[in-house]
Amino acid sequence: MSGVAEQTTQQTAEQSTQQAPTGFDAVIHYLLSKRPDLTSIDPELDLVENRILDSLGFVNFLYVLEEQTGEEILMENVTPSDFRTINAIRKRFFHESDQSGS
Repeated sequence: MSGVAEQTTQQTAEQSTQQAPTGFDAVIHYLLSKRPDLTSIDPELDLVENRILDSLGFVNFLYVLEEQTGEEILMENVTPSDFRTINAIRKRFFHESDQSGS
């Protein structure tokens, strides 16, 4: 195998082991991408007040949530508080308990 082909094969193998985040991790990854100055988000941090979620990005965020949960989100079935914090999102859309330790 030539050096170039071998290097390409090695890069492809490395890329396949570095999979994109899925599920709830993908949601966190998306939120962090909106605020590159943050390395983590407190589970009880208000995402709206801290400008992690805003009206312009909300539709995209809904798409990410639907994609990761595999369920359509109908606006008549949710409230603004369902999107306020990471714990609220985790509880409402991933049916997991919060991570605040309480």
